[in-house]
Amino acid sequence: MSTPSLPALSIRRLTLRDLAVCADLSEDRGWPREEHKWGLPLTAGKGYGIDAPDGGLVTACVVTEYGTPGRPDLGAIGMVLVAKRYARRGIGRRLMRYVVAEMGLTPLTLHATPYGRPLYEELGFKVTDRAEMVRGHFVPCGPEPQVATRPAGAEDLAGILRLDAEVFGLDRTHIVTRLPAFSDQLRVAEENGRITGYAAAWPNMDTHVVGPLIARDTETAKALVTSLAARTDRQLRTDIDVRHRELLSWAKACGLESVGFNDVMTYGISDLPGNWTRRFAPLSVAAG
Repeated sequence: MSTPSLPALSIRRLTLRDLAVCADLSEDRGWPREEHKWGLPLTAGKGYGIDAPDGGLVTACVVTEYGTPGRPDLGAIGMVLVAKRYARRGIGRRLMRYVVAEMGLTPLTLHATPYGRPLYEELGFKVTDRAEMVRGHFVPCGPEPQVATRPAGAEDLAGILRLDAEVFGLDRTHIVTRLPAFSDQLRVAEENGRITGYAAAWPNMDTHVVGPLIARDTETAKALVTSLAARTDRQLRTDIDVRHRELLSWAKACGLESVGFNDVMTYGISDLPGNWTRRFAPLSVAAG
């Protein structure tokens, strides 16, 4: 039996049942398997992929939709991968064109590596921002942030959702309500009974990823990061909007080192909705 050509291979929806083959694809590209990270967008978003004739996946990506259910106002594309043996054969471009077409008039965003940026620019995405990934063992430094934080409880969910929608600019209920199960820590900052910030730390291989990090101001963001770091022995990793220079400088002074940059790109809109001054780090570069 002859092996079908790449253009003949069909694109299909991925589900949580495909978690293992998605993790295999990450490993094939030299990434950690990141099964925990794959699980959230495969559950709360849409996965797309092409099955390889020789087993596994040729390529895959996920799209997380935000806004009105059924009529999303924004789609975040992430986890775009092509198996090494199929690289540089146009298959990633084909998958991305398909996803853009599937999303129709819905604006899109993604975090692009320097390697992937040319393809996304070819498809019409524009760079609107940049994020710097920092990682390391956090050691408290400088004056202690004068903002109290505490673990989030079930009674805080409504307040977290209100703050998140205000700052992010769109409804993310289907993501935020999954954070207590997805993360190892979820903490809030509060003033006069009102939540002024929240942050999660979720496990990814040997690190705890800090995200989302939503806060009233830089001092509140510092307090949330400090409180999360105090409760883990793992290294911290997070992707901070480069416009938050004070937070980045502080994080580096506290032991986190720069390990790379991603370009934040958009399609169909000139900038992301919401208030970037209070949006310090995304949940992940895969889900926004």
